[in-house]
Amino acid sequence: MSLPTEAVSPKATPLPPLPTDDPLTPAQWKTLLAISDAVIPAVKPISTANARIEVAVKDNNYSTAVSALRGLTPENDPNADTAAKEYLADYASSNPAFKLELQRIFALYMPQSTKKELSLVLNVLNTRAGSLALTGYLTPISDQPVHVREAILKAWSTARLGVLRSLYRSLTVLSKQTWIKVTPSLRRILGVPRVPTGMKPGKGHDYEFIQFPPGQKPEVIETDVLIIGSGCGGAVSAKNLAEAGHRVLVVEKAYHWTPDHFPMSEANGWNHLFMNGAFISSDDTSTSIIAGQAWGGGGTVNWSASLQTQGYVRSEWAARGLPFFTSAEFQESLDRVCGRMGVSTDYIKHNPCNAHLLEGARKLGWSHKAVPQNTGGNQHLCGHCTFGCGSCEKQGPVMSFLPDAARAGATFIEGFHAEKVIFSNRGSKKVATGVLGTWKSRDINGGVASDPITVRKVLIKAKRIIVSAGTMQSPLLLLRSGLSNPQIGGNLYVHPVTVMGAIHKEDISPWEGGILTSVVSEFENLDHKGHGVKLEATNMIPSSWLIWLDWKGGLQYKLDVARMKHMVGYISIARDRDTGRVYPDPIDGRVRFQYSPSKFDKRHIMQGLLALAKIQYVQGASEIFTVIPGMRPFIRDTATPQSGDGINDPNFQAWLDEIKTRGFPTPESVFVSAHQMGTCRMSAEEKSGVVDPQGRVWGTECLYVADASVFPSASGVNPMVTNMAISDWISRGVAKGLEMRPRL
Repeated sequence: MSLPTEAVSPKATPLPPLPTDDPLTPAQWKTLLAISDAVIPAVKPISTANARIEVAVKDNNYSTAVSALRGLTPENDPNADTAAKEYLADYASSNPAFKLELQRIFALYMPQSTKKELSLVLNVLNTRAGSLALTGYLTPISDQPVHVREAILKAWSTARLGVLRSLYRSLTVLSKQTWIKVTPSLRRILGVPRVPTGMKPGKGHDYEFIQFPPGQKPEVIETDVLIIGSGCGGAVSAKNLAEAGHRVLVVEKAYHWTPDHFPMSEANGWNHLFMNGAFISSDDTSTSIIAGQAWGGGGTVNWSASLQTQGYVRSEWAARGLPFFTSAEFQESLDRVCGRMGVSTDYIKHNPCNAHLLEGARKLGWSHKAVPQNTGGNQHLCGHCTFGCGSCEKQGPVMSFLPDAARAGATFIEGFHAEKVIFSNRGSKKVATGVLGTWKSRDINGGVASDPITVRKVLIKAKRIIVSAGTMQSPLLLLRSGLSNPQIGGNLYVHPVTVMGAIHKEDISPWEGGILTSVVSEFENLDHKGHGVKLEATNMIPSSWLIWLDWKGGLQYKLDVARMKHMVGYISIARDRDTGRVYPDPIDGRVRFQYSPSKFDKRHIMQGLLALAKIQYVQGASEIFTVIPGMRPFIRDTATPQSGDGINDPNFQAWLDEIKTRGFPTPESVFVSAHQMGTCRMSAEEKSGVVDPQGRVWGTECLYVADASVFPSASGVNPMVTNMAISDWISRGVAKGLEMRPRL
């Protein structure tokens, strides 16, 4: 039985103000919201429905839907019937927060090129000729009744033109995720608690941040070591260098949120804690990247998984002329960072999602194990950790290495955007001497919900500079600083993921318990060269999970997502062989990337997907579904007695064959990445990478990179521990180098 949830109410986290200029015209808004209201429509019985703006269903079908939803609503809701009817009556734009969230995406997160393309489509849909070409009707879609808008979207989903299928995917996903973030009606039906069940608030470290007075000229400060980024690499580096007796300054673009703000709401967490609001898509839109941008970096929003680098990956990296990775020193670094975070499997209590994965693998004879957690000796049951850990049990950088650094004398600046590294010349070498950036203070209320009190240029002079801004941002800083090595930004590995779900008869409540406490590694080395897939449970917060459910119409989608409490969710995550690249947007400089999973890597992802389906079959799932566009779910025939065939069930095998035949259709298939690596690759020779075996940027002095961007290739496991161990090694080397010179 679950423990009762304490009366815990995280502090509010208001969002920054929106730009005054509206990113869309009134006509564009009318069309976009009309489409969104067809994706998430109001549903009423035909006897009372306004058929123009509400989906009208037969009265008995409406009653059936209300009954089904009433049965899914938590037992302790005394007004389940009312909750079901309010949920059906809810539509996307009925909540003003829906349009505001879309406005935020368009104004702040969407690249200019993407915004122009979508704006053009909205303009075309507003014309009679354009409407006829794209919808088959002369009447613009915004003037159509909702059932016609639904029919148009369904037609787009199977259109011969890939551009229409892609448009369908983009608009439905955008509408679904935005609605899920802001609607209270869905959360009431699901019974998802605002904070994890049984969570006890924890006490974090009391950080102090340097403040600057207003001024026209850049403020100039000095330190021994400047570390750009407070994530896993930067935090470990800060601890080591501060404890070695050097003056250390850590700067971070994001702001620190104390634990009493965690976990954040879905509406605010994506905006406050993730780069670009978690809205980063590859140029061909095949791959979506989720990267933390918070005090503590990805370590604040990850899922506690703490796997050490595997032997075949270490050997591969050593074979590239980097013997450190098979040395005792590397293992010492791995053990040192894991020891500091209390990494262990001893206290794990698997939730149903993870338990099903392990037991299904056992039944099939596949290798499987528990995933060590960085929870400091606690049984950590926070399924909400992707929006911050309010219990403070997760020992990420904010709870471990950064407090250690502070106690050793390190200082910190939040709200600092590092614009470029300053160099002086020493012969053919560029010597890094400082960093110029812009500091934005908090607002008058100590938050970020209004304009900062002060905006100031700051020049930070330092003997050593360590760039730990992450795989997506570290190469951009190097490029902004005038470095021209063609390897900068290349060699992007992302561990591409596809998703599979299943429905069980019992109540799973998948948002409860640890997120990722198990792994199946049977398929991790499919090419016998270290490339393959791992099978893992995934984050089951509604706005992370429910966007992937197939949209077959407004009513059906509402009925499908309401079954989430009975769902399990998994990922087939590949150690990719083939790469992409990161580069700055030519208009505004924000991060852009080119990446599309190769046929080679897709074959592995597919094998993992089929394996996940087999695991769920032997675990008795009543329904199994993929997120492959247009792929029907497998529904177990409960009327027929179970035979002894197991996964050899002819109906199940026929369904698996359908999946293999369909593959991942282009352009509507989407892959996701929460792990990014390699864009400042470590190499034995200058021509092959960005940093040398000690982490120093080739062709420079006093400039280092210490984060996952230095990985020689994909780590094959969650990159946190590998990142920390490499940064431990690099920063200890920097400390030794500083000892040979007089300090400031």
